[in-house]
Amino acid sequence: MRAFATSFLSAALLTLAAAPSAFADETAFHAGSVITGYGKVATVDADMAIPKNMKFKVRFDVRPAATPGEVNRSFDTAARFINMHVEHGVPLKNINLAIVVHGPATVDLAKDELYSARNGVPNATAPLIAELIKNGVKIYVCGQAAAMHDVAKEDLLPGVEVALSAMTAHAVLDAEGYVLNPF
Repeated sequence: MRAFATSFLSAALLTLAAAPSAFADETAFHAGSVITGYGKVATVDADMAIPKNMKFKVRFDVRPAATPGEVNRSFDTAARFINMHVEHGVPLKNINLAIVVHGPATVDLAKDELYSARNGVPNATAPLIAELIKNGVKIYVCGQAAAMHDVAKEDLLPGVEVALSAMTAHAVLDAEGYVLNPF
């Protein structure tokens, strides 16, 4: 019984540590200068210097779908990446991002006609997708997931590209020097 209690307590503490804090100071975050409606950032006095002329080539993997009516947080993370690095002095031209989308998140790349028909609300992520693409972010949807979720190429938001698969997209982007962001 004691081992069970210790395991339960450990699991509970890990869950609390991993969960967003109800006491987090949201006032520390502000809109970024590039993608202003998304990707809030905190100003940080960082000890790790970003090398002068650093060029970022980063890819994100997005699988979880947004709650209908809400913005997909994984895409907001890409906006935050751009905003915080520009705020810290990295020129936007030195930030190259790619997002590989598969699984349930595939529907978050659909135009409102399809998205609304399936979810009963407009696609809240669509304006963010448009901003990301406008700022040079490449967005690839897994063709296999699109087929699985019955999302045709013409159902996709403007600028979203279809890859043979998410696995293929990651392999190609890796070969092109894009590192995987683990968050």
